Amino acid sequence: MINTVQLIQDGGYVLAVEDSLVQARRLEFFFKENHIQYKLYTNAEEAYKAALVQKPELIVSDIIMPGMDGYEFCKKVKSTEALSQVPVILLTSLQDSHDIIKGLQAGADNFITKPYTNENLISRIQYLLISRDVRFAGSAEMVIEMTFHGEKYRINSDKKQILDLLLSVYEAAIQRNDELTAMKAELETANENLKQANQDLEAFSRTVSHDLKSPLNGIIGFADILKMQLANSEDEDTIDYINTIYDSARSMSNLIKDLLNFAKSGTVTIEQEPIDISNLADDVFQTLLKNTVDRKIEISIDDNLHAKADSKMIRVVFDNLIGNAIKYSAQKEVAKIVIGKKDYFGHDLFFIEDNGAGFDMAQAEKLFLPFQRLHSESEYNGTGVGLCTVKRIVEKHGGQIWAESEVGKGSTFFFTLEG
Repeated sequence: MINTVQLIQDGGYVLAVEDSLVQARRLEFFFKENHIQYKLYTNAEEAYKAALVQKPELIVSDIIMPGMDGYEFCKKVKSTEALSQVPVILLTSLQDSHDIIKGLQAGADNFITKPYTNENLISRIQYLLISRDVRFAGSAEMVIEMTFHGEKYRINSDKKQILDLLLSVYEAAIQRNDELTAMKAELETANENLKQANQDLEAFSRTVSHDLKSPLNGIIGFADILKMQLANSEDEDTIDYINTIYDSARSMSNLIKDLLNFAKSGTVTIEQEPIDISNLADDVFQTLLKNTVDRKIEISIDDNLHAKADSKMIRVVFDNLIGNAIKYSAQKEVAKIVIGKKDYFGHDLFFIEDNGAGFDMAQAEKLFLPFQRLHSESEYNGTGVGLCTVKRIVEKHGGQIWAESEVGKGSTFFFTLEG
C-alpha cells in the first residue's frame, strides 16, 4: 500500500485553503490521521503569500471563499513561475457545468466533489504526487479555444493536466450516479412502504369509525338518559359521576372525529367545485349553535363569498375555525364573529375574526402543530388536532393559513385556497 508520507519530500508539506471552520477542522483531522505535514489557511491571500515563502508539494483549495476565490487562487498559483508546477486540487460541489471550464481556465489539476470521503481525497493526493515528475514529460503546452453555452473560452493547459481534470470529473459523475441509483432504490422502497402505510391508515380509520364510535355513542346516549332521570335527584355524587362519564365520552368522541379528519386530510384526493362560502359558513354556524346553550353570539358573514374547492374538506375547515371562535369567546358577554374576505396580492384572502381570549403571538408557531394547545384543558376543552387538520387541508388546496391575535382581544385567522 502506498505511503503518502514517503511521497512528500523532506520538509515538504500540503497547503490547504478552506474558509469554513467545520470543513477546515475536517481537513486538519484528515492530515493528522494520515501523518501528512500541512499548513491550513482560511483565505487565499494568506495561503498564496505562504506558498511564496515555502513552496508546497500540493495545494488543496475550496472554491467558494470571500475575497479571492479558489479559481482566482489557482490561476495565480499557476501563473507564478516558482509555483506553476505545484498540483492543485479544487474542492467543489460541481453544481454548474461552467465549473469544469473555470477549472480548466484556472489550470487546476483535479476536482474533488463535496461531500467527499477521506479515501477519495487521499487517492487523489497520492496520484498527483506520484505523477508530478512525469507530468510535463513529452507534453507541450497547447492553447485550446472553445465555445461553451455561447461564450468563448481560451484554455492554456497541457494534455495530461486536461485529462486528469476531466477524469476526476468523470469519476465524480460516476460516483454521483451510483449515489442517485442507490437513492432511487431507497425511494422506491419508501414509496412502497408509504402505500402500505396509507392502506393501513385507511383500514385503521374504518375501524375507528365503526368499532369505536358506535360503543361511544351508546355510552353518551345512556349517560344522557341517566342525567335526565337524575335531574331532580339529591344524590350529587352520582350526578357528578354521570356528568364525568358523559363529558369524557363526548371528549373522546370529538378526539376520534378530529383524528379521522386529520387522517383523511392527508390521503383524500380533493375534488374541486364552485362553493358558496357564505352559505357553507352559515350552515356550519347554525349546526354548531344547536350545541351552544345560553350563549349570546353575533355573527356577520359577508355575502357573495365564493371559491373553487372541495366542499367536504372546506366544511371541516369552517367547522374548526368557527367552532374555535365560539369556544374561545365563551367568557365574553356577547361573542362576536366576523367572516369575510380581502384582496391579497390578487388572491381572495378569507378571514374569521372573533373577540375571544386570543393568544400570545410568541406562541404562534405552535398553533398548527398536532396536539399542541395554547390554553389549558381546564380553561377550554379541545383535542389539539383541529388546526393541524385545517392547515393540511388549506395547503392541499395550494393555499396558506396564518393567524393574528392579542391576548384578551380576540384572534383572526386568514387563509387562501390557491397559491
